[in-house]
Amino acid sequence: MPTVLVSRALRIDAGGAVPIWSQIEEGVRRLVASGGLAPSTLVPSVRELARKLRVNPATVSKAYQRLAEAGLLEVRRGDGTYVAMDPPALSRAERARALREDATRYAAAALTLGATRDEAIDETKTAWAELSRPGKGAER
Repeated sequence: MPTVLVSRALRIDAGGAVPIWSQIEEGVRRLVASGGLAPSTLVPSVRELARKLRVNPATVSKAYQRLAEAGLLEVRRGDGTYVAMDPPALSRAERARALREDATRYAAAALTLGATRDEAIDETKTAWAELSRPGKGAER
């Protein structure tokens, strides 16, 4: 996945309550778990990702360090940072927690827009179908 797509796939809310390094960490975890970042894929350098996300390089460095400690990323001195050959999968509890958090944000946005439950569900189905198409994301 080209670097620009990695930075676009990471959603950062600078004004949110969740620290930016944690948002980057969670975003990379999700990209790896979904297959959006395959094993052995070179990830953007700390400086490059920091520039694209417009955050401090130390913030990206902290996220990458935590991901390396968790076994998701592998740092090859002088060569770059890669997705590990056999990254650990999200546990059911982690996946359920992430889904619940994102579903809550989506439901809140839908309610704020005045959407009905059925409209929100229809949009979720449409997004799922779009992302499940070959070449668009991980098939589920």
